[in-house]
Amino acid sequence: MTNDEHPNGLTADAPTPHRGGVKGTHVPERKCILTGERAPRAGLIRLAIGPDGQVHPDIRAKAPGRGAWIGVDRATLDTAIAKGKLKGALARAFKGAVAVPADLATRIGEALERAALDRMGLEARGGTLITGTDKITDAARKGQVALLLHAADAAPDGNRKLDQALRVGRDEEGSGARGLIIPVPRAILSMALGRENVVHIAVIAPAAAARVSDALDRWRRYIGWDDEP
Repeated sequence: MTNDEHPNGLTADAPTPHRGGVKGTHVPERKCILTGERAPRAGLIRLAIGPDGQVHPDIRAKAPGRGAWIGVDRATLDTAIAKGKLKGALARAFKGAVAVPADLATRIGEALERAALDRMGLEARGGTLITGTDKITDAARKGQVALLLHAADAAPDGNRKLDQALRVGRDEEGSGARGLIIPVPRAILSMALGRENVVHIAVIAPAAAARVSDALDRWRRYIGWDDEP
């Protein structure tokens, strides 16, 4: 076994080609070091070793060097850290002792939140999303809304009205389709987008909606966010 090999024959970062989605495309997969399950890389969280020798979240998977991947939620990770399971899995992945900070799970959650909010801020500056109830209602009824989002402290009545407009525009009345609730209040959204009183957001470009959805879904899954009414 070479120094770059993982005990299962893969490097910690070794991709497993997966064919999916569009014909002829490959979605790189990674193996969760805690569960042993493989999943698309975009849905997992990369951990890397920083200059201080500690493990830290590498949400954008840009840090140099080897990395290890996890695909569990916050509650599961907290348990794995408390029982020493994460430390052992990381030691095997990185071929040596590692330092796991006590607040690693919190750091991951904060990094995922920051990545999602940064993504929305970029789309706002790129003109691919709109805010304001009247503007969103009009765009939704015209079928122009690819993704509808609500702040965590948005009034339920306001959510319902926009959700209904979304269904009308998509010709999906009675389907139960609705917007997603973001795990932060309007004050945080307003700062992220650089706009005043952002309660609802409509993403009007499909590609932008996919980018925002990916970032939000990963964050929401990790913190166990459930916005079911």
